Amino acid sequence: MRLVLSIDGTVLVPEQSRQQLEAYAGVITTLAKTHDICVVTGGGTLAREYIDAGRAIGANEIELDQIGIDVTRLNARLLIAAIGEAAILAPPRSYEAANGALRRGDIVVMGGTAPAQTTDAVSAVLAEYVDAELLIYATSTPGVFSADANTCADAEPFDELTPSQLVSLILDIDMAARSSVPIDLHTAKMLQRAQCETIVLDGGNPENILTAVRTGEFEGTRIIPNQRNDPLS
Repeated sequence: MRLVLSIDGTVLVPEQSRQQLEAYAGVITTLAKTHDICVVTGGGTLAREYIDAGRAIGANEIELDQIGIDVTRLNARLLIAAIGEAAILAPPRSYEAANGALRRGDIVVMGGTAPAQTTDAVSAVLAEYVDAELLIYATSTPGVFSADANTCADAEPFDELTPSQLVSLILDIDMAARSSVPIDLHTAKMLQRAQCETIVLDGGNPENILTAVRTGEFEGTRIIPNQRNDPLS
């Protein structure tokens, strides 16, 4: 199976934890024995801190995006170092380069690619580009909820959604301030087009990913592709 794993920076490098990086490297290396795998790393807390510092000194939004992209690539390099020689030497800067490395048999690890696009969106585009069968978002929350599960006792988890339903949920955020969705609107729209089965799970424990791939069992949300003729909203 060919899969794309998108790892939130906050769960990959919490306070630059060596143990978490090594745990993720172990899971990815294990999966790579039987699957083709691409990994996209987010920027996490460090990216937000650098972006805040850049904004404070007057950097424009494109410059801030570039700063965030640089941090995602630093996180990718950390993970590449933890994986070792089975991984690509450096984070690809394009989908073409990532696909080329995947075809050569490398474990692909990359960060962001261009301004105005989150690494969540990069993961969805990459999944479409390499014809992935499964896209996994390892986030700081166990799936998609109707509200912020950390602050709302009545937050309802979604076991399954279509990309169209996910788009509608995100659009409702403006009218329901309690809504909490770990995937942005642009990414949800890309998932409509990609037609790749997607799961959102808690990435705090990397073993959750291994279990999900091996057994199909996980705590989180499964995003089931719409029918092929479902128009892109």
